[in-house]
Amino acid sequence: MKNIGVIIELDKGRVKEANLGMITLARAKDVKLFAFVLDKQAISVKAVLESFGITTIVEICLAKDQQNNPATRAKAMINAIKKFNISMVFGLCTAMGKDFLPRMAALLDAPLVMDCFFVDLEQKTARTYQYSGKIIATIQLSGQTLLFGIRPNAIEPVKAQEKARILKFDSSHVFAGGLRVLKSGGAEKSTAINLAEADVIIAGGRGMKNSENFNILFQCASKINAAVGASRVAVDSGWVPYSMQVGQTGEKVSPKVYIACGISGSIQHFAGMKTSGMIIAINTDENASILSNCDYYVKKDALEIIPVLTRILDNG
Repeated sequence: MKNIGVIIELDKGRVKEANLGMITLARAKDVKLFAFVLDKQAISVKAVLESFGITTIVEICLAKDQQNNPATRAKAMINAIKKFNISMVFGLCTAMGKDFLPRMAALLDAPLVMDCFFVDLEQKTARTYQYSGKIIATIQLSGQTLLFGIRPNAIEPVKAQEKARILKFDSSHVFAGGLRVLKSGGAEKSTAINLAEADVIIAGGRGMKNSENFNILFQCASKINAAVGASRVAVDSGWVPYSMQVGQTGEKVSPKVYIACGISGSIQHFAGMKTSGMIIAINTDENASILSNCDYYVKKDALEIIPVLTRILDNG
């Protein structure tokens, strides 16, 4: 029986929804699932994790002054992986995962494939998009420990009830030399929905014309619990920060609904959102590339349509 580990990300003490699809992907016949929790909240997340097939929850306990140190967290995770004979490790391709997983791969000298949307545990292969999303690459890995970064929301969660036990793994003695966290914070004050994990995204491009007009998207997004994204043009123009960019050189997203407002839909942008469940384009240009890749199209200025939609949602 294979021991498979999944690194659980929490948000304000709750299991992020994106974890559930990742667990579903890691679950298979003759597999024992271990969930690794680094935030000392194993008891509070136990019911959720065991409802998706987790049989063992490992709570990694770090020294208080090391809890936000990514290098220390990576070393502690590696110790736990070795302790429990984990052969494959799954993590999310979020901001945390993109920092965390490569550190682990380097320390383990192990293969890592990022932005996967499918993993075959038997064949030890992973599928991911390459060349601006033009092709799907199937990559076969070999080694004692294999690491996979999973695209959030790429897999539909499916429940599988199990009974889980909680094990404490003391890592209070683990310290990382060469890296010291001077200050952390700010994230807990943000009410914005994480772009990579959002079920609905409203994104703006050149058609938004300026930074002030992005407030129209934020107002609408607040009514439907959506995240706001942007094309590279909007970011390069200084209208919004890079953290909002969707595309080949930005965030790769897989929402259930993606609303593209004034976005032409270049190959590079499409590469970052092509796995969306439904794509709705609002554009005045009927020759825009996005139209060949969308499910629904509104030939209208987004600056006119979105405020109307917001008012309808207000009255609804």
